[in-house]
Amino acid sequence: MKQVILITGASSGFGLLTARALAAAGHIVYASMRDIAGRNAANAEAVLKEGKERNIDLRVVELDVTSDASAEAAVKTIVGQDGRLDVLVHNAGHMVFGPAESFTAEQYAQLYDVNVLGTQRVNRAALPVMRAQRKGLLLWVSSSSVRGGTPPFLAPYFAAKAAMDSLAVSYAGELARWGIETSIMVPGAFTKGTNHFAHSGKPADEARAAEYMDGPYAGMPDRILRGLAALEPADADAGEVATKIVEVVNLPFGKRPFRVHVDPSQDGAEIVNGVADRVRRELFWRVGIDDLLSPKA
Repeated sequence: MKQVILITGASSGFGLLTARALAAAGHIVYASMRDIAGRNAANAEAVLKEGKERNIDLRVVELDVTSDASAEAAVKTIVGQDGRLDVLVHNAGHMVFGPAESFTAEQYAQLYDVNVLGTQRVNRAALPVMRAQRKGLLLWVSSSSVRGGTPPFLAPYFAAKAAMDSLAVSYAGELARWGIETSIMVPGAFTKGTNHFAHSGKPADEARAAEYMDGPYAGMPDRILRGLAALEPADADAGEVATKIVEVVNLPFGKRPFRVHVDPSQDGAEIVNGVADRVRRELFWRVGIDDLLSPKA
């Protein structure tokens, strides 16, 4: 069935790839991004142009996940045009790279604001619509860093993604009786095909960072990035994440997987998540709330 879909952070990377793929699959897709009249004007124009040229229903909507008003306005626009919202893809996120100590507390807060609180703002705007429909899908783009092998110098990003993943797991049980499904997509560390590493933020405390970079950790950033790139197979394609998201969206209600891994480097996240998700299922059975493991039509 044709779904009405909202994707956050769709100006580039996984978000843009997913928007293109879902629209090509026949869905009505709103590629959201902030400041479409300013910094993202060219990106917004390119998305709309592509939709027309390929004759697919690819649209753009203004959405800054750090603003409650923006989230509310975006959902209102979508429902006003299409009367419903079937799928929400939580993709917006930002990465930083550097020694954990050299990032200020304010930088950590800013990162959490985008990667974690942003999902809460959009949920609070979108979930009343989905709950009224008694049907919907929340698809969260997590990261293998939540439970896989994690190298140094990415601590703020890893911590934020772990918080978002935990939020997704808790929401799953609380939304099941409303008929809202949860699926968590877990990409690995793709070093090509997205702008995550190229556009990653830097520590505000440069002097503190220099103590690491000029001291015992000299050369470590390059060593980490080279090592991650070496683990990635030559044919690794970030577009596979979008392909898997399309597959999940296209599955019938009640048949969508709780978690899907797309990790060419095989950093171990699938193994650890498998145990954690099994423990969750077993706990629900033990305390008598196992009906929350599956959405109710």
